[in-house]
Amino acid sequence: MTGREESRQLRGNQLLKAAIFATGLSGIVAEYVMSTMASYLLGNAVLQWTLTVSFMLFAMGVGSRLSKYVNGNLLDNFILTELGLSMLSGVCAVVVYFSAAFIQPAWLIIYPLSFAIGVLIGLEIPLAARLNDYFEDLRLNISAVMEKDYFGALLGGLIFAFFALPYLGLTYTPILLGSVNLLVALALYWRQRADLVRKRLIAAGFILVPMMLGLTAIFAEPIILFGEQQKYLDRVIYEEQTPYQRIVLTQWKDNVWLYLNGNEQFSSFDEERYHEPLVHPAMAVSVARQKVLILGGGDGLAARELLKYPDVKEVVLVDLDPAMTRLAATHPEFLRLNLGSLSDPRVRVINRDAYSFLEESNEIFDVILIDLPDPKTVGLSRLYSQEFYHLVSRQLTPGGVMVTQASSPFFSKEAFLCILNTVQAGGFTVVPFQNHIPTLGQWGFVMGMKGDITPEALRNRLLGVEFAGIETRFLNREAMQAMLFFGKGDLAGREKIAVNRQIDLVLFEYYNKGSWDIY
Repeated sequence: MTGREESRQLRGNQLLKAAIFATGLSGIVAEYVMSTMASYLLGNAVLQWTLTVSFMLFAMGVGSRLSKYVNGNLLDNFILTELGLSMLSGVCAVVVYFSAAFIQPAWLIIYPLSFAIGVLIGLEIPLAARLNDYFEDLRLNISAVMEKDYFGALLGGLIFAFFALPYLGLTYTPILLGSVNLLVALALYWRQRADLVRKRLIAAGFILVPMMLGLTAIFAEPIILFGEQQKYLDRVIYEEQTPYQRIVLTQWKDNVWLYLNGNEQFSSFDEERYHEPLVHPAMAVSVARQKVLILGGGDGLAARELLKYPDVKEVVLVDLDPAMTRLAATHPEFLRLNLGSLSDPRVRVINRDAYSFLEESNEIFDVILIDLPDPKTVGLSRLYSQEFYHLVSRQLTPGGVMVTQASSPFFSKEAFLCILNTVQAGGFTVVPFQNHIPTLGQWGFVMGMKGDITPEALRNRLLGVEFAGIETRFLNREAMQAMLFFGKGDLAGREKIAVNRQIDLVLFEYYNKGSWDIY
């Protein structure tokens, strides 16, 4: 072999390894993109990530099996595979969001598209290994191919978590992903074009795929917004995909609705019927109320109610998603509703996981309000566990009060009773109450007091509370009294409901057994 041939072989070897690294990166990001879309459109993030990743891995196995039928023109087929991946990966978000407006359930689109992408990813590694066999013996070949693929996957995961999803969202991350595969194909084409057989077909691919990626980049936002809009009755005025959730704000006349991952959080039409019961009963019966903790509540509406009390010296608001608290502190509709509460000097915003905050904090609070999403996933159920409420109790002063939203006692009675039992097991004297919220249905709350008091005594305190001097739109003494009464059988069977513990998160099962599809 001449020196020129050796140099050409070395450059080809290095280029192929770089291509394998890049395809490993793009492959893992493709799995994450499809899993994120599935969790948003289908709900239950843990289940959808599990199913989508597993389904794509199965498809990769199918692709690997199919690769054995590729007997010749390995370079041609590898480049065509990359072009196909570039096309599918680049347009996947647009296709899914647009199609979901007309085809339900959305898994009819997501899973077949995930399978197709998985098959092409599965073709990559065997073809790359067979191409690399030209440069290295079997022992080094397999090691080099798998090493570069896995290293690329690590970088891809880091890019997805810390750059792509936070800054590009699901609108442009797939386009970036498609561009990686396109560049791999282009680099191999440029370096090895003399060895290609189907040059015209590949050249046509290099015209079609960049054109599709370019058009997708131009029209992605209006197409995705169109698909998003079809999910909601009212006009979408804001939408954002964060690393934690999809935030959508809709408007009808003078009212706005906030949705997180497609689930309504509040409507300005009746939000006071949720936030006033969450805040004021606890403030009325607590022995002190100078320092208050809100877990969740990133919209600033519970904080707005707390700031009505002149003796409140500090409000600490812990919400996981900085995009949510930023939106609540800057968007005109939120500012109109929360009265700029998150910018008040008495309010300190901390963007952290609520469980981690309680584990590591040494601060003591007079009142703790828990305004977290419903326990519709295993991860969220952890924030309604006995261990979690033990941490809450540890952060409360003696005679302090906590209140948690507790889902619907009507649509998910077992979940409501489970939360009630779990708060009690966490060391509190408990009293349940409920209120009808027109846009949400019948909604439940659980109050817990830390100290030597019976449930009857705590309930009697609530029956006699006055809200004089505090401006409310809904809540008064009569409304509070009405919220403490449940109908015949509403709390029956409580003794049969298990406590939600870390080792057995039964709340997730109770919640998903509820009759949510009726409302």
